Amino acid sequence: MPAAKTKSAVSLHAVVGSDSGGVSSKARELAGQLSPGGDFDTETIDGVAANADEAADRIDSTIGALLTFPFFGGRKLVWLKNATFLADDPTGRSETVLSALERLVSTLQQGLPDGTVFLLSASPIDKRRSFYKTLGKLGAVQVIDAVDTGKPGWEEAAAGLVREGARDRGLGLSGDSAELIAVMTGGDRRQIDSELDKLDLYLGSDRRAVTEADVRLLVPISHVGAVFELGNAIAARDLRRALELLDRLLFHGERAIGILLASVIPTVRSLLLARDLMARHRLSRPSNPFGFGKQLERLSQDAIDHLPRKKDGSVNLFALGIAAVHAQKFSEAELHAALHACLDANVKLVTSSLEEKVVLSELIVRIAG
Repeated sequence: MPAAKTKSAVSLHAVVGSDSGGVSSKARELAGQLSPGGDFDTETIDGVAANADEAADRIDSTIGALLTFPFFGGRKLVWLKNATFLADDPTGRSETVLSALERLVSTLQQGLPDGTVFLLSASPIDKRRSFYKTLGKLGAVQVIDAVDTGKPGWEEAAAGLVREGARDRGLGLSGDSAELIAVMTGGDRRQIDSELDKLDLYLGSDRRAVTEADVRLLVPISHVGAVFELGNAIAARDLRRALELLDRLLFHGERAIGILLASVIPTVRSLLLARDLMARHRLSRPSNPFGFGKQLERLSQDAIDHLPRKKDGSVNLFALGIAAVHAQKFSEAELHAALHACLDANVKLVTSSLEEKVVLSELIVRIAG
């Protein structure tokens, strides 16, 4: 029996974003907080739909649940869980789904029965749509997006996830272990949580500080992490590690020109920039990558205008910080020669029939050897 609507504000919570693991975890936590208790007081609608008709059926089921009194009266939680039809894809763009969402919005705008709470979790979601904007107007929306490894500076965001997860588990992170976990997992939240659980179990109750050695022993390196770690190995002049990573990337189908442009050249450029800044402004070698950023903040704008920028206009401090840690291992002449060697390798990769592995291996030996 449909319940009479009240004029009270809609009690609506939404957890959405591109990070499916983070969205699911946060939504479960929120559902536990919002649930009034009792099997009959929480109604969960599975939001996973294979096509537009299934999606519309899930939405209509949600509307029906929202407008029905709880079995024993009192409070009620309706959870549309893991909705898969709110993305910018054929299902999400279909008229069937859009019409159903309009019915849901109309229901929410008119008001729900007193004591009824609506929770939506969805990954991904098209933030350009009116439905998403309406959610923000009607209730509390939490956005949990995955780390975009295609954007400069993603390592900082991923390291933040690592530190947050370590705090939740009572783990300490020594040295560069947070950054190392971040790059070795490629910033994937599920993988970060899994590796932290593994480290937590490995350390036990006697030792709670995670070292870099612990990370290298237990955490497997992801594909994205391998690209980043190759740059670190070159900067550290760890030739053996760099060549191992190169072999791994080529074995898994990465093109040599992509490795050159995504890892080798940015590493050499950052090393040259960091060394120049340290010499020109008498900056000290940082103990960790983030320490260099604090030194750069004290410089004038003119002193850093030439530095590469992220899409938001800020300097990629993490990449420069890693370079600053290792910059003293290279002379300025070596780094200029390394840039010329990168150009030469680029030309060989796109114009000659030389084996890609040979070209990149020779380049890495020339830089890091």
